[in-house]
Amino acid sequence: MTPRLLVAGVGNIFLADDAFGPEVIRALEHRPLPPGARVRDYGIRGLDLAYDLLSGCATAVLVDAAPRGHRPGTLTLIEAEPPDGTTPPEAHGMDPAKVLALAAHLGDEPLPRVLVLACEPGVLPSDDDLLPGLSAPVRDAVDRAVDTLHALVPALLADPTGPLPPLGRPMESGTPHAAALPGTTPPGAEDR
Repeated sequence: MTPRLLVAGVGNIFLADDAFGPEVIRALEHRPLPPGARVRDYGIRGLDLAYDLLSGCATAVLVDAAPRGHRPGTLTLIEAEPPDGTTPPEAHGMDPAKVLALAAHLGDEPLPRVLVLACEPGVLPSDDDLLPGLSAPVRDAVDRAVDTLHALVPALLADPTGPLPPLGRPMESGTPHAAALPGTTPPGAEDR
């Protein structure tokens, strides 16, 4: 049976706070999500994620570090816009927008609803500088992200297209598909 929901940790474990997604997935090993949710660390394997987005799940939650203009460690929940054909697909990277474009290019069926649980990074070195380990604010956000997933996933399993449950302050919110990857902070957003 195909899981109805995919929780995907993405990021490079050797680039400081970019390892947020894989660290959240590791933390979920101690606090598993309900049946019906498939949890997987994709690291920087965008092609694997693109194919899994085409596997029949109704919803996907990508867990990633994403600069959005908040204080480091701030969590935001973003509903990704469906690919519009202007972003080139990329098979050898993990830019979420390019992975969605690749999945749309590879498959004939519609993509699932894609949400991004993003953490504002404090330290993101260039690809040339290896720096393993999360900064303190991002490390502190890992447990909050697990709590958020435990609130979010049951609601999405019950109604994959329904409104998002209130997740406490301040998650980014708005109409579905209002936020692109990555984007800017709406006026009035608070830190969480």
